Amino acid sequence: MGHREDLLEGAKRCLLEKGYARTTARDIVAESGTNLASIGYHYGSKEALLNLAFLKLTEEWGDAVADSREAEAEAEDGGRGESTDLPPLERFERGWSKVIDSYERSRPVWKLQMEIVSRIDSDPELQKALAGPQLEGRRGLAEGFLGIDEDADPERARLAGTFYQALLAGVMVQWMVDPATAPSARDLTEGLKIVMGIDGDGDGDGARSAG
Repeated sequence: MGHREDLLEGAKRCLLEKGYARTTARDIVAESGTNLASIGYHYGSKEALLNLAFLKLTEEWGDAVADSREAEAEAEDGGRGESTDLPPLERFERGWSKVIDSYERSRPVWKLQMEIVSRIDSDPELQKALAGPQLEGRRGLAEGFLGIDEDADPERARLAGTFYQALLAGVMVQWMVDPATAPSARDLTEGLKIVMGIDGDGDGDGARSAG
């Protein structure tokens, strides 16, 4: 790798170990085996490098979860793609099972994300850097969980992605605060059924008649 790639990898490791505020330019240089001048030459500033490193870490987390879901689906249906024909609630639960399974080993990434969010009001450049990737993240969630192609159906992709992004953030916070009482994939599925008025057989009559 060249200095540009070395700096990015070093910045990613520093963020996971020290967090955003505590990572200095010298930390990145020491971790990457480069020099201070390389940061300005390749990225313009330490902040720009850290912002990109954070985005790469979240992308890698998303890719790892998606790969895990795909591998499980292929193992179960022999690569025939039958998992895409699962009932919606079962597909919902399976998807969230993979996400939640990743929380503990990905805790440093989520801890970092909470720190990043807390800095947005005082760092306009950071806010600008995250705006575009947030939209991309919604598209990725819509495609990953539901197979919605943003190009083919942009509005459905936007709405579904916004829903999953909101749910993802809320579940993440609960797991960070208290894993013992944080929701499981089954909890989320059963909660969704209650909100939608779906009874145990999935016909939607149970909640209304119970009310």
